[in-house]
Amino acid sequence: MSELEQLEQQVLNLPPQDLAQFREWFLEFDARAWDRQIEADLKEGKLDGLIAEARAESKDGKAREL
Repeated sequence: MSELEQLEQQVLNLPPQDLAQFREWFLEFDARAWDRQIEADLKEGKLDGLIAEARAESKDGKAREL
């Protein structure tokens, strides 16, 4: 059994209170990882095209306030 399969089994066997605590921890962990990835992509210029497109649409009146 792989390490991932073992982890899946452990999660499946968690009591409801522990599962809720794990879920809360994992959501926070995942959000921080996502933030780090977005920051890295921004620094590397990977989002430049999307940013330019959004700015152009805003300038042309094709965007709306959120």
